[in-house]
Amino acid sequence: MERIKRINEQIKREISLIIQKELGDPRLSLVTITAVEVSRDLQLAKVHFSVLGDAAAIQAAQQALKAAAGMIRRLIGQRVKMRYTPFFSFFYDKSAEVSAAIEKTLREIHHDDMG
Repeated sequence: MERIKRINEQIKREISLIIQKELGDPRLSLVTITAVEVSRDLQLAKVHFSVLGDAAAIQAAQQALKAAAGMIRRLIGQRVKMRYTPFFSFFYDKSAEVSAAIEKTLREIHHDDMG
């Protein structure tokens, strides 16, 4: 399992670099890769991302990532030494959104207690 963790982190780091430096797509400018989950057989990988913006920005980022999946896979294959390069699926990570909502609620509760 330790090996899979290491692979997940390495792929996460490389995808982040590829998005920042090599894909010129403006829809990806505010995208952050939050996690990667590679299957045990290393054939598939779920890539979780967050993005600043509204629902339209999220959808645009998801479309851009889906369109770039082949190029990302090819670049990962060149950079990460593995027998197989996994196929990538991209999923929006709602945890940042949920965290912000919880924080806002806590601030409101604290403000109400003080007022």
